[in-house]
Amino acid sequence: MNTSYQYRNQLAQDRFGLRVAARLSDAADDVPYDISERLRAARVQALGKRKVSVTRTATVVTPSGRAATLTFGNEHLSWWNRIGAALPLLALVLGLIAISVIQNDNRDNELAEIDAALLTDDLPPTAYTDPGFAQFVKTNAGQSQ
Repeated sequence: MNTSYQYRNQLAQDRFGLRVAARLSDAADDVPYDISERLRAARVQALGKRKVSVTRTATVVTPSGRAATLTFGNEHLSWWNRIGAALPLLALVLGLIAISVIQNDNRDNELAEIDAALLTDDLPPTAYTDPGFAQFVKTNAGQSQ
């Protein structure tokens, strides 16, 4: 279905191009020589840049385990192609590992700063676990506001 649409589209483009070329050819006799030469050069250049579409379709169905894959016949991936296909996955895994290591280091640094603040504070660490200290902090916070 998609191929017939592309074929009809290509035919319509070709017909349009032929009609435009016919109109330009009809009026070519009235154009001065230097302009006609520039137009001819432009036509040659445009034809040289015309894109030719080449479509390839999968021709072989290869069973692999419980799945089937479509291949293009005798084309097999070389070792370099396989390595090139695995490189983005490897880069992703290495990036995730690096992010994990950096986050763990940041978390360790934050915990070390908290520990250092607790140990260098005027109060002993056992004061923070005392239920009376929590009440003391609440009442002092209420008085300061």
